[in-house]
Parts: sequence; structure tokens; C-alpha cells
Amino acid sequence: MSRSQSAGTPIIIVTLFLGAWLEVLPLPDAIEYLRPEWLVLAMIYWAIALPHRIGVVWGASVGLFQDVLVGSVLGQHALAMTLVVYIAQSTYKRLRVFPPIQQSAVVFMLVGVFVIFSYLVQDFSGRALLSPVSMLVPAVVSAVLWRLVYSVLRWTRRRFLVR
Repeated sequence: MSRSQSAGTPIIIVTLFLGAWLEVLPLPDAIEYLRPEWLVLAMIYWAIALPHRIGVVWGASVGLFQDVLVGSVLGQHALAMTLVVYIAQSTYKRLRVFPPIQQSAVVFMLVGVFVIFSYLVQDFSGRALLSPVSMLVPAVVSAVLWRLVYSVLRWTRRRFLVR
């Protein structure tokens, strides 16, 4: 990879570590179920912003990191993240031109795929604690926060010349 192609990789990694930190940041029990899927939001952004660089290998790697980070079934988040990144990457041209409300709806569906797939892996392994409907609450919160996440990551990408 040439220097121009790899420009900004440390910034991408820092944003993903920030998302991972937000994933495990302690919240009060009353609002714990409202926690957005920060890593998924970051991966969706990078997959549609830099589809030539961020793909399913990044999705699998970040998903495995999330599995270890939260102590879930190994491969649960990796498979779900790979699927979400694949869908985001294959539809990035359309996602970029959607109006904000429609982008948020697509993000809701992508995060919904992530949490439902994660639920299915938990259910098959006998570790499912919540109902699949209650697991969709983070998808709604993630969709509501999408424009903020999008704006912050877009500013970061432009500020640090991530290509």
C-alpha cells in the first residue's frame, strides 16, 4: 500500500477505540438498555465513507475485538459486524445520497440486523437473556444519534485528511 492509500489509518483506529470505550462505559442501570451500538455506527460510517479501504475484513476484526471486549460468544459480533459492513459497503453509493431521515432509517435497519443476528447467536448458544424486541431499542437510539455520529466522523475525516 502506498503512503497516500494508507493516510489516516491511525485516525480510523482511534475512532474505533473511542467507539469501543463508549461500548463499555458504565451507565446507570435505568438507561443501560438505551446504549447505542457505537462500534457499529463507526463501522457503518467508515464503510460508506471509504468503501475501498474499510470492508468485511475490518468488520470481522472489529467484531472479534468487540467479542473479546464485552465477553460474548467468540464470533458473535464478528459475524454480525461482517454482515452489516458487507451490506453497508454494497449499498454505499445509495446511502451517501439519501436525505438524513432516510439514512437514519437505513442505519436503524443495519443496526437491527446486527442486534438480531447477535441475539440469534446468543440464543443458539443458550446465553440469550433479553427478548429480541428489547434488543432493538439500541437500534432506535443508534438511528436517532446517526446524524451526530456522521457529522463528527465526517469532520474528523476531513480535518485529518483520511482518504
